Amino acid sequence: MHGLANDYIYIDTFQERVSNPAQLARAVSDRHTGIGSDGLILVGAADVGAQADVRMRIFNADGSEAQMCGNGIRCVAKFVVERGRSQNNPLRIQTQRGTLALSWRLDANAKVQEVSVDMGEPILQMQKIPAIISGISADAHVVGVQLPESWWDSVAQSDWKKLCGYNFKISLVSMGNPHAIFWCDDVSKVPLEIVGPLIEHHGAFPQRINAHFAQRESDSCVRVRTWERGSGITQACGTGACAVVVAGVLEEKLSHECQVLLPGGALQVQWAGAGRAVIMTGPAVEVCRGTLSNALAQKAN
Repeated sequence: MHGLANDYIYIDTFQERVSNPAQLARAVSDRHTGIGSDGLILVGAADVGAQADVRMRIFNADGSEAQMCGNGIRCVAKFVVERGRSQNNPLRIQTQRGTLALSWRLDANAKVQEVSVDMGEPILQMQKIPAIISGISADAHVVGVQLPESWWDSVAQSDWKKLCGYNFKISLVSMGNPHAIFWCDDVSKVPLEIVGPLIEHHGAFPQRINAHFAQRESDSCVRVRTWERGSGITQACGTGACAVVVAGVLEEKLSHECQVLLPGGALQVQWAGAGRAVIMTGPAVEVCRGTLSNALAQKAN
């Protein structure tokens, strides 16, 4: 399944046993020797006391477990509703971000076409991202903070910053998983395949980070390219789209309701400001169903 070409392989753990999801994620995500995906998502029973209909766990293509996935959770809603696990609307899904509420809409063929997710409030304190930047308090909000040239010494020595019109500022937002936002004039000129992994593994981010380069199109529209922690360049990142809009509102670049243009398509994101949840709306698409070969299935156990 995919949300705006951010694709994952989904396994129903109500029926299947996966004791080594990290190893299985690496195996199935390989686009040459596996199925090919940005990662693996397990859908199963919620923990006792979670007050949720189901639980999801997300594993990146490198096997690392992520806290949340905005595009993935929309597909989980489709998965759950269309397989008869729950018809609740809103649907409540347990994640490492907490239990989130999702409203879904059917198309003319009684298939889930669009899902809106209450993503919860953004997290802005630097220590909770988590990040460490010299000279900035752990409790501070890092929004439009000017970075010294030296911060980039370990990232890249080239003319890319000038070519894309990067302003040397950073904003940090967590949507349950960490995001760094960099504003520039032309995201197409960012050498993401070079810069992305270096930002992901920068010493400022003890748990690594998702890197987003954002280009303001208008008050209500922003274009974004993403390097996703543990997966690389992705066609869309739902939590990242939310983080970009939060940063844009706080930096007075964007309005409270925005269209986020990603390589895989567009998301609608709303954030009314401090103390309010971010609402993300977008599609969920099933590509195919299948059975793992014995060789791949053995890597689950």
